[in-house]
Amino acid sequence: MSKERLVIWIKVCATVGIGLALFLLWEQIFRPAFQPCNINSDVNCNAIISGAVAKTLGVSTPLIGLIGYIVILFAAFKKNPKLILGMAMFGLVFCLYIAYRELFQLHVVCPVCILCQLDMIAVFILGALLNKKAIK
Repeated sequence: MSKERLVIWIKVCATVGIGLALFLLWEQIFRPAFQPCNINSDVNCNAIISGAVAKTLGVSTPLIGLIGYIVILFAAFKKNPKLILGMAMFGLVFCLYIAYRELFQLHVVCPVCILCQLDMIAVFILGALLNKKAIK
């Protein structure tokens, strides 16, 4: 895959991530009566919206994700492969930390968080491929 196509796919993934993070942030701020993410007591977004992982180091967890995806999108527009990969590594570690807390400590699955995690894995892989091509 060419560098240009990798950058396009990174932009797409970052945009999807921004949308997911905005959805979680919107739910966290406004707490609407209808919450499509809340399926049952084991599958819901409450841990991220108002529960134990709603904040990380005192900052809204969805806001951290939103900022991360915005930086990745900015880096993709600037065609900065090192920044993309660095942010994707941070994002992947952050996602794994949130997943660990949700699954093993809180015993809950957040469907939107899983989508964010899959999206970040894709960004990481694409960023690694882009960096590999940049070295050549």
